[in-house]
Amino acid sequence: MSRLFYRQSAGNDWNKALPIGNGRLGGMVFGGTDQEKIQLNEDSLWYGGPMYRINQDARNNLGKVRDLILDGKISEAQDLLLHSFTGVPQSERTYSTLGELNIQYRTGDGEWTGYERELDLENAVARVKKVKKGITYREEIFVSAPADCMVIMLSTDEEEPFDVDVTFGRGTFYDGAYHDRDTVYTIGSMVGEDYRFATGLTAFQMGGEVECAGEYLLCRGVCKVCLLFTAHTTFRAADPVAAVKKTLNEARTKTYTDLLTSHTDDYRSLFTKTRLNLASDSDMEEVPTDERLKLLSAEAFDTGLVKTYFDFGRYLLISSSREGTLPANLQGIWNRHMDPPWGSKFTININTEMNYWPAEKLGMSSCHLPLFDLMKRMCANGQRTAKDMYNCRGTVAHHNTDMWGDTAPQDAWIPATYWVMGMAWLCTHIRTHYEYTMDLNFLEEMYPVLKESVLFFHDYLFERDGELILCPSLSPENSYRLPNGESGHLCYNSAMDIQILRDLFTDYLFVVELLGEEDEAFVQKTEELLKKLPPIRVGKFGQIMEWNEDYEELEPGHRHISQLYALFPSNQISADDADKTLYDAARATLERRLHYGGGHTGWSRAWIMNLYARLRDAGKFEEHLLAILKRSTLDNLFDNHPPFQIDGNFGAISAIGEALFYDAGGQVVLLPALPASFGEGSVTGLRAKGGAVYDLFFKNGRLVMFTAEADISDYHAVVRYREKEFILDMKRGEKAGFEIYED
Repeated sequence: MSRLFYRQSAGNDWNKALPIGNGRLGGMVFGGTDQEKIQLNEDSLWYGGPMYRINQDARNNLGKVRDLILDGKISEAQDLLLHSFTGVPQSERTYSTLGELNIQYRTGDGEWTGYERELDLENAVARVKKVKKGITYREEIFVSAPADCMVIMLSTDEEEPFDVDVTFGRGTFYDGAYHDRDTVYTIGSMVGEDYRFATGLTAFQMGGEVECAGEYLLCRGVCKVCLLFTAHTTFRAADPVAAVKKTLNEARTKTYTDLLTSHTDDYRSLFTKTRLNLASDSDMEEVPTDERLKLLSAEAFDTGLVKTYFDFGRYLLISSSREGTLPANLQGIWNRHMDPPWGSKFTININTEMNYWPAEKLGMSSCHLPLFDLMKRMCANGQRTAKDMYNCRGTVAHHNTDMWGDTAPQDAWIPATYWVMGMAWLCTHIRTHYEYTMDLNFLEEMYPVLKESVLFFHDYLFERDGELILCPSLSPENSYRLPNGESGHLCYNSAMDIQILRDLFTDYLFVVELLGEEDEAFVQKTEELLKKLPPIRVGKFGQIMEWNEDYEELEPGHRHISQLYALFPSNQISADDADKTLYDAARATLERRLHYGGGHTGWSRAWIMNLYARLRDAGKFEEHLLAILKRSTLDNLFDNHPPFQIDGNFGAISAIGEALFYDAGGQVVLLPALPASFGEGSVTGLRAKGGAVYDLFFKNGRLVMFTAEADISDYHAVVRYREKEFILDMKRGEKAGFEIYED
């Protein structure tokens, strides 16, 4: 059984509480004794509605900014951008906590003993067991996607009656509460009456009575009581109270067993698609998760904990990003603040993209869909931003967006704010999703967004002295030093920007070939621009150059490694390249970053793991897997930026997938960076581009067998393992197996 397991409650430490969710509703279970606390979230509870924030001075100053950058007057360009391009107001909307559910046990004096709590990753259920005066109290808590509500079963093993008071609270940040016969409702608004929310709390029980009083649900003399909680906003429901009533009324027609069964069946339909199994010490299964983290070392590499961490990452994506919900934000769905760090928004200069790196390969393709829904909302906003800021056609987004798909610049921070590649990077996910699903309907649906992003760069790019120019440009969040000693951020043609453009144009041409395009002139111009993009260049340290000039790095150990986008998540640099110049330069770049202290944030370490997997360096991959667990993982296995950011969890499990399975679309390498600690085990259900599923079995650090099944289309691939090569040419539904015999 895969689980997180503890022998004490989280106390008041949110970073020790256990996350539950169904994509739309989320909760953090603290596992208290006298009082259980569940901090709550609803994915569309953001502070306020959509805004128009475009700075009206941007359009008239674009040419001046470009001239200043190209003339080397960086500080003047940055000053002009700061005043003329910053959004008005500076910030997009921010995500907000919903509140807390408090369950107060009325058990009298006495000590609690026999305490255990767990998060069952196989079934997505949090459980608490505690004993007082010889009576064993149990809690089972989950958030059901089919029932669209949180379900909390409280019981005693001895069917001994007990009393609890239950209430929802949000401090002073709501407008009122009332109840009918058996349900307590809370109502509120977010910046005006136009954007409203409502919550509902009800119960059904065995024995005793349940009644409402004020804001409380009072349970008296119950042997078992099932609490139901849900919330809605006007983002999806014109009348949130009516939506709450409908959800709870439908849930109450089910038994607890029915609710649990439908929840686990729904969750497991995704969770069980991919399995990682590693030989491990079974005795460690009885050691609490927080203690296992402390015991972890290179000499005592706990592969059982690695499996749990891998399962937990997939659990988090399934629980925070489901079809019809919003995408996973900087904290997935779990946020305890009214005004969270970085607004808990969608940061699209890597963090949001990283959230979805594992989705396709690890069998969670449908969890990817909320990202595309958001992109469709962004597209129309981005068209207005492109026109009003840059006098360009097409669509554009900067380095952040919010629930409403805001595309204007966020913040007033030169190293990140004035970056036009956000939508372009997101658009690279379109081809990725298609290649794993072979879903032409999806491709047709997203094609307009992709084309609009390409159209923006048709207008935004220009030529000077025979060189194709993207300007302003920057390398996200990093800085350089000019020869005069000044620091700078802006440039033209940063390495990452050009690499993203190369993928954007290539993906567009790939899609056009599949779907057809009547506008031949548009296709031709895209092809011409692709040919004119400057190449990836190598600098004075043998590294991939980050900027258009080989500047001195202000922070050579910076957390962003943007110039290595070409190695991962892209495939523009590969270990299979005949010319190893760029491959060797990519390794030199990574080693230089690490030499100067790189990898000090959780998500950055996760990116490093993916990069070493692509470099096929099993030893370095394992070193950084250990480092992310030891240095950047909280007791509840959340990634620690610090503070908590969920992208590190998702990036790390993506890297585990990359270490086991490299897929360039028809070119597959098995176990390219298998760590020594993964000596014996298997991984099943890995998805491949082109519509196949692979199962791999290894022992003594070597592949012993693999199978491949063409599950959604005919499948063709060249598969390599060390010096062996296999040609797969299978019809849909066909399965092939291969035993590997080592000399």
